[in-house]
Amino acid sequence: MNKTFFSLLVAVFSVFQLTAQTNNFSTYYNQRYTLFESLPDTPNEIVMLGNSITDGCEWSELFQNPNVKNRGISGDITEGVLYRLEEVTRSKPAKVFLLIGINDLSRNIAADTVYRNICEIATEIQSASPETQVFVQSILPVNPAFSKFSKHIGKTPEVLEINKKLKEWCAANKVHFVNLFDSFTEAGTDYLNPDFTNDGLHLTANGYLKWAEIITPLIND
Repeated sequence: MNKTFFSLLVAVFSVFQLTAQTNNFSTYYNQRYTLFESLPDTPNEIVMLGNSITDGCEWSELFQNPNVKNRGISGDITEGVLYRLEEVTRSKPAKVFLLIGINDLSRNIAADTVYRNICEIATEIQSASPETQVFVQSILPVNPAFSKFSKHIGKTPEVLEINKKLKEWCAANKVHFVNLFDSFTEAGTDYLNPDFTNDGLHLTANGYLKWAEIITPLIND
């Protein structure tokens, strides 16, 4: 094959790939995603990966550890995490803490699809960066006493189903499962403790302090 023609084919194929990979995620998603792509990779990163619940914390300050990186994007779903996963694994991080799924449920994505996508995220991290410790954190509870996020707060049965399946899958696949759910519920219920939220979904300072209390031994190990 003529070298010039071959080079042209390669160029066309490259353009096609870029076009095929164009995402349809939100403006904010792409603001954060392009920022993450531009930040330098550093050794021994500890990546907090997820949606607005992760996005809303100053993790490096909370843990007093500059290696802890915030890779949360408000509004993100499991498909969005899969799309941007190469940026996470490229640095070969020491640890990844994943919390994702409640926004999928709010969009009426089936619980089984959410579960499979979370497992795929963990599997892809292991494949791309075998030395990385992967921590799959349970989806947090929500609280229907608040009305602001009505599409999220009715999803407690699905959250319980996914968390149960994730715990079993992690045990069978050498992935760390972190049960945040039980520590965040109001006594006697499966609902998010009002001490940790002011809207039924997102966390206040008390919620982040509780989260840090739970995972500090895993961060420091």
